[in-house]
Amino acid sequence: MTKILNSSIDDLINAVRDADSASKLFLAVAELAKVRSPLAIPTLIEVLGFNNPGAAVAATEGLIAIGESAVTTLLKNVDDYNYGARAWAIRVFAGIGDPRALDLLLQAASKDFSLSVRRAATKGLGSMAWEKFNPQEIQQAEQKILKTLLFICNDEEWVVRYASVFSLASLYKTTHAQLVKDTIKEKLIGISQEDREICVKTRAKFALTNLNQV
Repeated sequence: MTKILNSSIDDLINAVRDADSASKLFLAVAELAKVRSPLAIPTLIEVLGFNNPGAAVAATEGLIAIGESAVTTLLKNVDDYNYGARAWAIRVFAGIGDPRALDLLLQAASKDFSLSVRRAATKGLGSMAWEKFNPQEIQQAEQKILKTLLFICNDEEWVVRYASVFSLASLYKTTHAQLVKDTIKEKLIGISQEDREICVKTRAKFALTNLNQV
């Protein structure tokens, strides 16, 4: 049975590699992603670097569905030169929320030159799977995330600042530390009054309204 299954996955992988058009590639990747097999991880990661957004979306969703078993391989294969592939990889880490990717998300959110990477990483910081963290490491992780998000609130790109508001609000809802909550609320009030983009101000006001109901 295992041999038959592996053979089927090999056929799906070969279909991805043999695709000779953008549409065929997308369909082949989508079929491979549906299997949710660890055997598909290397091929799905490779697709992230192709110039095919549709296929990259399918590969991203597939890797997220596979979950934790995809993290180690993906961490070893983050493309430092292809910012598009890097942005897709960051979206995978954000979707899984695995603690092992935290340092990469922190660095990407605050230092990456690519707008799309910073935005994806910033949003990912608000989507960490806290139940996967060692309880003794949560407080330190929260502090790292808070420090980074407060820094990102001053990013030159409004979409990154918008993502920082989302993640600050998410952290507020998950943390049990009152000092963290107070710091976030104070920052959101400031953003709602002072940010130079109306959409970021509005998002901060919306977040504050929801936080007041928590």
